[in-house]
Amino acid sequence: MSILGNRVVRKEDPALLTSGGTYVDDIVVDDALHVVYVRSMVAHGDITSIDISAARIAPGVVDVVTNADLTIGEIKPFMLLNQLLTRPVLARDRVRYVGEPIVAVVAETRAAAVDAAELVIVDIDSLPVIIDPRDALADDAIHLFPQVATNIAMHSEHHGDPISFADCDVVVTQTTVNQRLAPAPIENRSAIAWWEDGRLVLELGCQGTHPIRNTVSEIYGLDHDQMRVICPDVGGGFGAKAHAAPEAVVLGELSRRTGRPVRWTETRSENMTGMGHGRGQIQTVTLGGTKEGDLLAYKIEILQDAGGYPNMGAILPYATRIMATGVYDIPAVEVSSKSVATNTTPTGAYRGAGRPEASAALERAVDLFADEAGLDPADVRRRNFVQPEAFPFTTPTGTTYDSGNYEESLDRALAAAGYDELLEEQARRRASGDRRLMGIGIATYVEITGAGVGSEYGSVEVLADGSARVVTGSNPYGQGHITSWSMLVSDQTGIPLDRIEVVYGDTDLVPTGETTGGSRSLQIAGSAVFDATGKVVEIARQRAAELLEANPADIVLDTDSARFHVAGTPAVSLGWEDIGATSSNEANQLFALSDFTASGPTFPFGTHVAVVEIDSDTGKVELRRMIACDDAGVILNPLLVDGQVHGGLAQGISQALFEEIRYDEDGNPLSTTLLDYLMPSAAEFPQFERVELETPSPINPLGAKGIGESGTIGSTPAVQNAVIDAVSHLGIRHIDMPLTPERVWRAINGI
Repeated sequence: MSILGNRVVRKEDPALLTSGGTYVDDIVVDDALHVVYVRSMVAHGDITSIDISAARIAPGVVDVVTNADLTIGEIKPFMLLNQLLTRPVLARDRVRYVGEPIVAVVAETRAAAVDAAELVIVDIDSLPVIIDPRDALADDAIHLFPQVATNIAMHSEHHGDPISFADCDVVVTQTTVNQRLAPAPIENRSAIAWWEDGRLVLELGCQGTHPIRNTVSEIYGLDHDQMRVICPDVGGGFGAKAHAAPEAVVLGELSRRTGRPVRWTETRSENMTGMGHGRGQIQTVTLGGTKEGDLLAYKIEILQDAGGYPNMGAILPYATRIMATGVYDIPAVEVSSKSVATNTTPTGAYRGAGRPEASAALERAVDLFADEAGLDPADVRRRNFVQPEAFPFTTPTGTTYDSGNYEESLDRALAAAGYDELLEEQARRRASGDRRLMGIGIATYVEITGAGVGSEYGSVEVLADGSARVVTGSNPYGQGHITSWSMLVSDQTGIPLDRIEVVYGDTDLVPTGETTGGSRSLQIAGSAVFDATGKVVEIARQRAAELLEANPADIVLDTDSARFHVAGTPAVSLGWEDIGATSSNEANQLFALSDFTASGPTFPFGTHVAVVEIDSDTGKVELRRMIACDDAGVILNPLLVDGQVHGGLAQGISQALFEEIRYDEDGNPLSTTLLDYLMPSAAEFPQFERVELETPSPINPLGAKGIGESGTIGSTPAVQNAVIDAVSHLGIRHIDMPLTPERVWRAINGI
């Protein structure tokens, strides 16, 4: 019986739940110095002077460093952006957002570094600020990077067939705000750096050791083998730890100057103002179709807030564009985007990275269209889905979906929700004048995972004692990789899970690796482990044939007993330890590797249904139910899928109802602590209701699609649609997120 598809408890959890994980800040490094950064309190301005004299002589201080002291390079922007938009690791000449690091104070203790940092005096001549990305496009707007003479970091346009709304009976247009979010992982950013035998060693919580090694070594002018990156346990990443923070990058230079290891761990407020923010799009959508509900044309204009140093966040509209038409067969589509610099924290990847934005825009537009046409939003969706027989399906934006059954996901979710009964309850409440308003929201989505494809390293070795070692280039930070890779090996070899070791997160131990992100792990890294395991089994079969003096074709591996025998004669058999004992040197190891490359990305999909109640007197929203049907292809471990979906739902719902990074008109952040930024707990959520559906992908041998981000993609528009549905009979057409009591109350009262 295969272990795959079963609810296998995570191997990782006993240690995490008892002794606790080992995070960067837990690691003891002898003689390590502590680093604290002096940060800009001004959103935009020219640095006229930096006085570090008092800090240099403060008790316990070993070094105080400004940009002028550095000998390393700068952080380059993403390859699609103007390469003149480099970022210094410490501010040089000008600051561009509140929280930007200017001075590094190195001291014997963190307390001493904090005290000395208070003594640094930075004089800044303030410049006009740009907070709203719309202001960045004004003719008289100041250029945040004078060397490029524009605030536009990236401009993209895509036209499919000629688009016209002239033949549409119904046309709706709406500008929506997909607000800024803070990733807010439990573990703030933290790093340690030291030099060892002429090599730079950097230990930090991250999403991929090799990409960070490659980037940082380039900044330092080092060959890859002159640097080692280690990643211990990671307390949350969500995309925001895919790249090394400037504060971590500079640590190697500080260690070189002092001749000692140096370490840095930020505070929560530093995290809220310094770690890359998510989302941050303003979208104008126009959707047209017939009065019967056929969607004919869709146009979306995207304005992306890239923040003070455009980089990863500036290219997110690309992901929004490729997923623009979602699950619908819309013949005419037009997508345009501009990414602009503002005097705010730079934006970056955050769970979903461009795809939740696409779903939020389109699913709001579909509800607006249905309302305008007087149609049931579920019927409009069903009428326009790409049909199962159409796959592989290429959208007007050139994206080719692998497989899908969108109508089935809608039908299953609506059945689980009791949709008809909910509509009847809503009608009764409205007829009776009930002050508690009820709303039903639907969102059917499709997203791309494993985008950019690429390969991933995976190797499997069976040792002399019959245990197995897996080496993977994929860096886990909560996904359950250790359990998953062990399941893949155990299923093919019969070796028990507890005898399988998984090695990751160290560039000295793992030959190559990529960033864990974009929900690529199982379909690419998992497929590499699966492929390597199959190769090891074949090597062992050949070895067993020699020992049993039989034809390899006649050798059978009984995975229930983990023993090889000749077909029909199980009485004489060999275990893995018997075959492993023959591995006397590297030449005859039971070892195989795979650099698996998928032929393309995969496209998970699903339908989320939200049911809300609103207190019409206060505007407070209560989420009563959340039903989620998420199809991620063939499921390896339903328990892990539940965890990923539940976490994604919580984050997506939070965007709809609670979370928002805000700035005042001078660029001062107003959400710098968890007192100001509404981070919900489990008490704010109902019990999530999951509905299963599996549509295999033909792209990889596991038939798997990504699941790590799906929960965030359908839940946000489902909840937003539900809230607006609850008040739609009052003539309210749209409310921007987050749907706070104040915003809902104002809408109800026309304020």
